[in-house]
This record gives sequence, structure tokens and C-alpha cells, in this order.
Amino acid sequence: MFEETAARLHLDKLSRKYYIRHNMYQLTVGQFKSKFSQVLEKVLKGESIGITYGKSKKKVATLTPYKKDKSKKIKLGLLEGKASFKIHPDFKMTDEEFLQS
Repeated sequence: MFEETAARLHLDKLSRKYYIRHNMYQLTVGQFKSKFSQVLEKVLKGESIGITYGKSKKKVATLTPYKKDKSKKIKLGLLEGKASFKIHPDFKMTDEEFLQS
């Protein structure tokens, strides 16, 4: 199984410091590729994983858990429930006209 320690992940010193400060594991592309299944298990548990590239360990990506969209009804504004509007059935406006208005 996937151990919680940075040593088990073979993280470098910079990555371990980053994890301690930001609660996110940082892996190089090579580490990410070799431990993909274990990384995926961490993501499934809700953790985010940072991916770094090159000798300078440039941050290139973050792998985060997928969250379903929890859409809420959007209020039309301050007059919701107090005012109404109707659109005439033969009203036509192109997307371009709408964006320019």
C-alpha cells in the first residue's frame, strides 16, 4: 500500500519541505510515472499531487480529485421574485450581437 511518509515516495528535500508547508506531495515526472497507481490511490483519498519537471523542479501540473459539480440555482439579481420578464417568441439575436450589447 501507499505509505504516508515522504521517504517512502523517495521525495527530494525540496519536495518534502513543500509538502510540510502546503500539505501537497511534489513528485518529479519520473517519480510520478513509476508510482502512478500509488499516486492515484492518494488522489482518490482526496489529496492533491504536484508534478515537477527538469533539474530545476519547475512546477508543471497538479493532480487533484475530481469533484462533481454542485450547481446551485443562480439568482437573476436583486429583483428575483419581485419582477418578471417575457421574451417574445420571434425574438432573435445572434451570439455575436449578444456579446456586443
